[in-house]
Amino acid sequence: MPHLEPSSKLDLLRYVAKWSALAMGVAVLAGSASALFLFALDWATQTREANRWLMAGLPVAGFLVGWVYLKFGQQVEAGNNLLIDEIHDPRKVVPLRMAPLVLGGTVVSHLFGASVGREGTAVQMGGALADQLTHVFKLNSSDRRIVLMAGISAGFASVFGTPLAGAVFALEVLALGRLRLEALWPCVLAAVVADQVGLLWGVQHTHYLVGAMPSITAWLLAAMVLAGAMFGLTGKLFANCTHALSAWLAKRISYAPLRPLLGGTVIAALVWWGSFDRYVGLGIPVMVEALTQPLPLSDFLGKLVFTIASLGAGFKGGEVTPLFYMGATLGNALAPWLDVPFALLAAVGFVAVFAGAANTPIAATLMAMELFGVEIGVFAAVACVMSYVCSGYPGIYRAQRVAHPKSDGPT
Repeated sequence: MPHLEPSSKLDLLRYVAKWSALAMGVAVLAGSASALFLFALDWATQTREANRWLMAGLPVAGFLVGWVYLKFGQQVEAGNNLLIDEIHDPRKVVPLRMAPLVLGGTVVSHLFGASVGREGTAVQMGGALADQLTHVFKLNSSDRRIVLMAGISAGFASVFGTPLAGAVFALEVLALGRLRLEALWPCVLAAVVADQVGLLWGVQHTHYLVGAMPSITAWLLAAMVLAGAMFGLTGKLFANCTHALSAWLAKRISYAPLRPLLGGTVIAALVWWGSFDRYVGLGIPVMVEALTQPLPLSDFLGKLVFTIASLGAGFKGGEVTPLFYMGATLGNALAPWLDVPFALLAAVGFVAVFAGAANTPIAATLMAMELFGVEIGVFAAVACVMSYVCSGYPGIYRAQRVAHPKSDGPT
């Protein structure tokens, strides 16, 4: 082990003290914001389920959220992509208004029945709140990058209860093929502490039970490769369709608030007359079902269509939880065809579609082990990496850069 000179030891001590303090500050802010968000989200979900007529208000809700963003939120409209861009090329501090705007917009979207998630909201709140420390401590560009990454990790970890996945997600999501390890300590500490802060506020995360894992066999590994390819293509399909719908609507409807008004009208009509309530909101009960009983392929297709419509039309929230739903239900439906226990393939699909769509296979594998137990690690790793390889470019985050191509082929 190399010997450290006294000056080096002092520099190391300063580094640890500085980033421990900053990371814990970020964690308290992000963890508290996520707790508030999750409580509000639970209220919105329960209220909508108890009052189905609220679905009729989805078009108006979409218009109002779009109008608020047009008047007050154009600087933060890019959401997660804005945070990623600021980490790559720091220019100016993310406006604090990002946090309340995305919080309110997401809760309203869920209250009236859009099919959106929660990751985007937590990450944006964590990043926006963390970046305010740039003013307080006069941080330089290099330090600001790390603080933003710590905010992303804290938001992700606290909203899902997965600190390891949250820490690695912030390192992995910025650029394909490269991890920003200079931020490893701040991101790990911020993720762990933010998760604990949420628990102290009384947050209760969903527990997913998959039962005993089967032993590793040649066929099960081969099945993970085949399923992983399907999950990756699904992530690619979702990302491409969502981007395409958003661009198509923007080209034809110049006044932004009219896009969610139109999208909300179509979604509300389909749900109201077709009884497709199963495909709106977070859909956590369906994800739990996917781990315990066989489900039809229509559950996967329904969530895919309604989420593309909701996000493409401009409703606020996130992509990740709907991706969990799609992956779990697709894995459940594929299990009989691949002769794999449906609980296993549903759990693997839960994270693998996300791995491909977000281009974050390491974070997704860690998330599988945190949610379902370490025994699933090998199965999840094989499927998540194959999903990543097959999902192409770009993913759900347009600001993501390519540091190293996934293969020797074109990007």
